Amino acid sequence: MQTQILERMESNVRTYSRSFPVVFTKAMNARLTDEDGREYIDFLAGAGTLNYGHNNPHLKQALLDYLASDGIVHGLDFWTAAKRDYLETLEKVILKPRGLDYKIQLPGPTGTNAVEAAIRLARVAKGRHNIVTFTNGFHGVTMGSLATTGNRKFREATGGIPLQGAAFMPFDGYLGENTDTLDYFEKLLADKSGGLDIPAAVIIETVQGEGGINVAGLEWLRRLEQICRTNDILLIVDDIQAGCGRTGKFFSFEHAGITPDIVTNSKSLSGFGLPFAHVLMRPELDKWKPGQYNGTFRGFNLAFATAAEAMRQYWSDDTFERDIQRKGDIVADRFQKIAAWLTEHGVEATERGRGLMRGIDVGTGEIADKITGKSFENGLVIETSGQDGEVVKCLCPLTIPDEDLQQGLDILAESVKQVIA
Repeated sequence: MQTQILERMESNVRTYSRSFPVVFTKAMNARLTDEDGREYIDFLAGAGTLNYGHNNPHLKQALLDYLASDGIVHGLDFWTAAKRDYLETLEKVILKPRGLDYKIQLPGPTGTNAVEAAIRLARVAKGRHNIVTFTNGFHGVTMGSLATTGNRKFREATGGIPLQGAAFMPFDGYLGENTDTLDYFEKLLADKSGGLDIPAAVIIETVQGEGGINVAGLEWLRRLEQICRTNDILLIVDDIQAGCGRTGKFFSFEHAGITPDIVTNSKSLSGFGLPFAHVLMRPELDKWKPGQYNGTFRGFNLAFATAAEAMRQYWSDDTFERDIQRKGDIVADRFQKIAAWLTEHGVEATERGRGLMRGIDVGTGEIADKITGKSFENGLVIETSGQDGEVVKCLCPLTIPDEDLQQGLDILAESVKQVIA
C-alpha cells in the first residue's frame, strides 16, 4: 500500500490510522474494503457516526436526488426547502410521538459545537456561570466543552491555559455499587459552605462512550432530573454518541423517562456521516439575540436531506428500535461469555452497556490494545475507550446484518484467545 505521503504530510495528531494502518477505498453497511481488496467487519462505525451503516442506499439516494435537483448545498442559516423538510420530519417522526416540545438551534456541524452552544445557552438563560459535569465524561475538545471533559490526556493539551466554568461530580457507580453519588451532589447544593457555585446546568451522557461505556442507572437519572428541578438547574443530556438509536431508543434518555431541558445531537444525526449537529431546547430557554451565536456552517443542507430520510426510513414505527434491542442482546450475551472466559484465564473482565453501545473492561489498556490489534489482523475494526483505553468497545452499525454481527463477534472471541494464549 502507498502510505508514504500520508505518513509524511499528516500531523502527528492522527489516531485511527495508527491503529488501522491500511488505505481504505470503499465501504458498505458494516464492511470496509482496503485498496488491496481485503474486507473488514466494522465495529467502529465512525466512532458511532454511521449508525445506519456505510453508504446506506436509502440515504445515498436521497443525497443523489438532492444534488441532481441543484438544491442549495450551503446557505448560511437561510431558510431552505431542505431545512423545512428536516424540521417537519423531526417534529412529526421524533418529537411529537415522544411528547417533546423543543426549539432547534443549528450550531456548527460537530458535537463540540453543539455542546459549546448548549452550555453557553444555559449560562445566558440562568445568569450563572457554573456547569456541573461528571467524572469520565467526554463532551468535546474545544475550550468550553473541554472544561466539562474529564480525561487528563485531552485536558493537558491546552498548552497550560486554565479550563474554567465547570465542577466535576462522581458519575453513577464511580464510588462503588453501594454508594449513590447523587447524595454528594445534593449535599453540596444544600451546604452554603460546600464550595459549589450553584450551577446553571448539569451536563451528562446517560452512557459514557469515551469514558468507558459507563451506564447511568435509570433510577439514578430520574433522581438527577428531580435534583435539577428542585434547585432550578437546567439538565443537558449530551446524546452525541449515545443518541440516534445507539442505546435502543432514538434518545438515550427515553429509557429513564426523563425530559431534559437541552439536548445535543451530532455524529449519526445526518445518518450518512455528513457533519451535522443540532441543539434542542425548551422553547422558553431560547434567549439568544439574532446572530449572538454565529458560524458559517450553521446547518448543512445535504445533511438535512439524509437526516430527514433516515428518520422516515427507520423511526416511523418501532420496528427498527426492536431490532436494535435484539442485536444488543446478542452482543451483550457474547460479551458476557468472552468476559467470563477472560476471567477464567486470569484476566478480570466485565461486560457493560445498553442497546448496541457495549464494552468489555479487561482491566488494562495494554491488554485491550493487544485484543483490538489482533482483531484487526483477523479482519475486525474495533476500538478501545476508558481512561486508560481498558475497555474494548463495540459501536457496530445498527443496520449490521446478523451474519456480519456473528462473524465479527467470532473474530473478537478468537482474537481474545490468541492474545491470552
